[in-house]
Amino acid sequence: MWFLGFSTSSRRSYLIIGAITLVIILTILLRKWALHMEANQGGKASVNKVADQSGSKETSNDTKQPDCKTVHRSSTGIRTYSLEELRVATNDFRIRIGVGATSYVYLAELGDGGYGAVKRVMEERGGSQKMFLDEVSVLLRISHPNLVGLMGFCLEKGEQLLLLEYVPNNSLFDRMHTRQGQSTGTLSWSNRLSIALDIAYALDYLHSVADPPVIHRDIKSSNVLLINDDHAKLADFGLCKLGNDAQSAHTPIAVKGSLGYVDTNYLNTGIVSPKSDVYSFGVLLLELITGLRSLQGSFTLAEWTEECRKSDNEEVLVGMLDPKLKGEANVEQLRALVDVANVALLENTENRPDMAQIAYRISSCMQIQPQP
Repeated sequence: MWFLGFSTSSRRSYLIIGAITLVIILTILLRKWALHMEANQGGKASVNKVADQSGSKETSNDTKQPDCKTVHRSSTGIRTYSLEELRVATNDFRIRIGVGATSYVYLAELGDGGYGAVKRVMEERGGSQKMFLDEVSVLLRISHPNLVGLMGFCLEKGEQLLLLEYVPNNSLFDRMHTRQGQSTGTLSWSNRLSIALDIAYALDYLHSVADPPVIHRDIKSSNVLLINDDHAKLADFGLCKLGNDAQSAHTPIAVKGSLGYVDTNYLNTGIVSPKSDVYSFGVLLLELITGLRSLQGSFTLAEWTEECRKSDNEEVLVGMLDPKLKGEANVEQLRALVDVANVALLENTENRPDMAQIAYRISSCMQIQPQP
């Protein structure tokens, strides 16, 4: 799912740490003020222990999860948590609901009866305090209905913890590619279009509205969390790069991301830009269209489907559609969505559309009516 790398030797690095530290200090002061106000009103924010459960220290994803009605929504904003609070909320990090490149994610039961997701960054998995602070810095800057939000964080006794919004219906990857996910039913063609549009809106926000712009760098189906069959949120900001930093440097950086999704131009040059996310989104579209994983043996999904997706033959085009859809897709919508994927996957980054254009094209695609 997540993260970056860094050196404290440069003045720029110290400035970044200083800025992040200032944000954290301000957040702590705001928290103290909020707690003071709550105390005056006879209440206090708290995190309560989850009910005792039998079994092993960790449970698999088939553990019954809370539904949408119990998902926590913070009404007092982002706050800092003590290690003890989050240890109690997760029942000593008992129910693991996700695994990232440098972290584990655990279910947390909160004092208001709602739920959160605690991301525990692990140094033995390659995580670092710099990566953690980078992610906090990004999450404090952004807010969008299609982005998983930050509820709080903890940096104490060597632990680096994020309390994130909990999205209860697993990831798009799980839904499409695991037996458990598939047992809940096939995502319809209209479901897939709606999910694609939600993630396009999320990326457009990161690239065009967030200040400074944010490059996600790890767009993939396991980072798309399903609110329900029609709507989704983009998660995991551990690999994010601030757009103005990446664009002003014009120097190669270490390539980060997930195999099959990483922009080929970024792989070849080390130069990352918002158009790198556009490429990864193109792969995600192919995944939604075909039902296939991003890697097909030694081929990426973009390579595997290249001949079919560039064909003018309608039968060839329809042949690449996920068989589980059983001919459900509107052929004209299919053609339009494949065209969007094709332009997103262009080798020349300058020729790729931006996410605002892609969101518009997907929205227009959804309006296409089947021909009589």
